[in-house]
Amino acid sequence: MTLTFEVDPVVDPALRDGVLALWADVTNAGGAVGFVAPATPGDIRPALLRHVVAMSEGRTRLLVGRDEGGEIAATAFFTFNTHPLMGHWVWLYTVMVHPRHQGRGYGLDLMAAVERAARTADGFEGIEAIRLTCRGGLGLEGFYARAGYKEVGRVPGAIRVAPGDDRDDIVMLLPLT
Repeated sequence: MTLTFEVDPVVDPALRDGVLALWADVTNAGGAVGFVAPATPGDIRPALLRHVVAMSEGRTRLLVGRDEGGEIAATAFFTFNTHPLMGHWVWLYTVMVHPRHQGRGYGLDLMAAVERAARTADGFEGIEAIRLTCRGGLGLEGFYARAGYKEVGRVPGAIRVAPGDDRDDIVMLLPLT
């Protein structure tokens, strides 16, 4: 089984609810996706709404991966730079694979779909690199390195997961040229 990927899916209640459920499940399984467990879809809704507003304004694009049952199993959000000197690269946010699908290579499939979209999808013309940040202490930089990303920066202790639990904010870059 493989995931089926789509750039810019129609944002309807099913997509919204599927992404919220995925985001909560990933968070509650210990995923580093902007929240700390326990989290409910209601806790996450404001963050998703910010993404949806940015999508409606053309500043953000969504890549979604669906499993064989059509359920949302993976996501990644691209955000375009508005700074005139940085429009040649995009940010990648909220990279997730549902916990029930982890360990099957779907994370690398998602990252390959991200790269494909940035290279070939309409609206990505002139994009020369993808940049993301990840939370230290979980080995995520190793995962992204396997997908071709290079660590280009690190801010020690920039992410406070809990009192006394500070993690590095690691900057990763994938050149496309």
